[in-house]
Amino acid sequence: MDAVDWNGFATGVPEHHPVKEVPRALHSLVRRGPAATEEDCYPLYSCLFVPGGGLPSAAAAALPFLTALACDPTNGARVSLVELLGALHGAACEAGGQVAHGVWWEEWRRQGDKITALLTDPAPGVRRAALLLADDDALLERWHAETDPAVRLPLLLALGSRAATTARAPETGSAGGRHRFTGAVEAVLGRVLRDDEPVLQVAAVIAQASLDRDAPLRHTDLLLDVLADPDVRPRFERIWWLPDVEIPFTRDDVAAWVSGLLDHVPPAALSFVTRLADAAERTADDGLRRVVLDEAWRHLVLRRSAAETVLPLAARLLDCADDCVRLKAAHLLAMLAPDSGPYADRLAALLDDPGTDKISWIEGTVGDFARWALVRLGDPRGLPGLVESLWAPYREQYGRSWVGGDPRRPEMHEVLAPLGRHADVLLPALLEEVRQDHERHGDHGEIMGTLLHVAEKWGPNALPVLPVVLPLLKDTRYSWRVVDVLVAMGPGAASTAGAVRDAVVLDDPGSHHKMAWAAWRMAGGDDGTALRLLGEAVHDEQASPYGPVLLLSDFGPAAAAYAGRVREIMENAKYGRATAAITLWAITCDASATLAVLEQVVVRFAGDDDHYGDLSEALHGFLRIGTVTPAARRALRLVAARDLRLSNDRDYRAILDDQELRSTIDAVLALP
Repeated sequence: MDAVDWNGFATGVPEHHPVKEVPRALHSLVRRGPAATEEDCYPLYSCLFVPGGGLPSAAAAALPFLTALACDPTNGARVSLVELLGALHGAACEAGGQVAHGVWWEEWRRQGDKITALLTDPAPGVRRAALLLADDDALLERWHAETDPAVRLPLLLALGSRAATTARAPETGSAGGRHRFTGAVEAVLGRVLRDDEPVLQVAAVIAQASLDRDAPLRHTDLLLDVLADPDVRPRFERIWWLPDVEIPFTRDDVAAWVSGLLDHVPPAALSFVTRLADAAERTADDGLRRVVLDEAWRHLVLRRSAAETVLPLAARLLDCADDCVRLKAAHLLAMLAPDSGPYADRLAALLDDPGTDKISWIEGTVGDFARWALVRLGDPRGLPGLVESLWAPYREQYGRSWVGGDPRRPEMHEVLAPLGRHADVLLPALLEEVRQDHERHGDHGEIMGTLLHVAEKWGPNALPVLPVVLPLLKDTRYSWRVVDVLVAMGPGAASTAGAVRDAVVLDDPGSHHKMAWAAWRMAGGDDGTALRLLGEAVHDEQASPYGPVLLLSDFGPAAAAYAGRVREIMENAKYGRATAAITLWAITCDASATLAVLEQVVVRFAGDDDHYGDLSEALHGFLRIGTVTPAARRALRLVAARDLRLSNDRDYRAILDDQELRSTIDAVLALP
């Protein structure tokens, strides 16, 4: 290493990681020897990769030393070093034939015998990690020689993946060679399915799925038998190791993996989940029950039709002794409202259940999710303690985290927003939490934002919060939100119009428009100031269909002087054309141009558009006008017939969004 002129090479990010860090890290690995660990390799990851893809010149210079260290039986970081070689090899393969990578491949070939020898190393962990370095023929050769099941299993999966990649490769080189390799892999998989141990048979089905996605459909009986066998379960953790994964896969991990392979045939996928649930019940297998609920949830947020299958599964597990299972079952029943109405009494019995999920660490208790389910069912038994339950995660800290798509607690405002008719029950608790939060932190934190959001949705029902929110007009962090709340409260808040006018931020033109409009909406009797300010803003060349154009619609025919500019924005805007179109109708009372724009939005969505916000805006435009065009009606019927959830989200919001949007579509389709 000392003989190399390292200054002639560069790292992936030389401004942050100078090349001298490479020999320093290599020296450290040599010096530490048996005491070397994965952490000693971290500096090399920082130096030897180019952000966005590719390898720097220092990677080729370091390769012979990395190879020597990986082959040294006395080095404690051998597995991590082989994994690093695999990552470098993968980056070089993805980068193609750039000049810098030509030097890499020359050095790779020089080290070929040493790298290949890693496949036969005495240490199983090294052999497993080296699978990432092998070519097709080396993998096949190794399969016939390998005896350790914890290496054979990832080797089998690697063969399936490599055969699929080879089969999809462009027609270069020998087509006969590709067919020979694929055929040999298929023969290996066939023999494993006939003669090998059960866990390897499951791996063989997964490997076959790389070549033929229908393979798991043909082997569902085998998969179910193995996954549900309590005697086989410990075997998964003993042998299901994969390169680059620090811990083994459990039986539950593999069950979820297998279930996902059936997704391209939804009825078969749901049938598999149902049969897995039946098997779990026969053996009282809580691990499988958790998998069943997770897979049921995954299908439910994707497709409406899954509800019919998921409902009995969730209801059956609502009384399970396992806390995690009960929590996930209650969460599913919350999402299945109103269909879960028959189980309200069983949910009410869980309101004081303190069980928590210590498996997947979903925030909250069983009682919290049961309470949410009852609220969504419109059952008043869910109201007592609701605010306290929702605020609990924030009481001591504001940070929360979750994995996107996983089951999780709902946001506080999303639960409370539809409950305006229960404001008399919920507001005292909400205001008490606001008071206590202010005492603890001395400022208006997260819960004040929640209060404003909820109060706007509750409108006149939220009038008791007026003394609390009105002072916030002087706080620029909240003033715009407070104005929306006051407008939503209606005539009961009309006396605050003067305070709204005084809340203008002088150097913010948008504040002038917003406050003038709000004061006019609340108190009426305007001298034309609000209309003039909004009209001037709309005539601005940079005017957006949102903001002033949206507010202008409230003035109706009184804004006739600005109709031409609104029409121009409607015809030329890239986004928000529906907003401008609705404003034009409000001003002119002529619906023809507006209906044409709204129709375009809906018809486009029925094709390949996924702008849910535009669709919602168009739907509310039809409702405001009171009619819908024949073409839009036809398109909406197509949208309503879709099984997929109408949402961009893939957690509980997918179901909330879908229900709200479909309800609006139904209302539009009921128009004359």
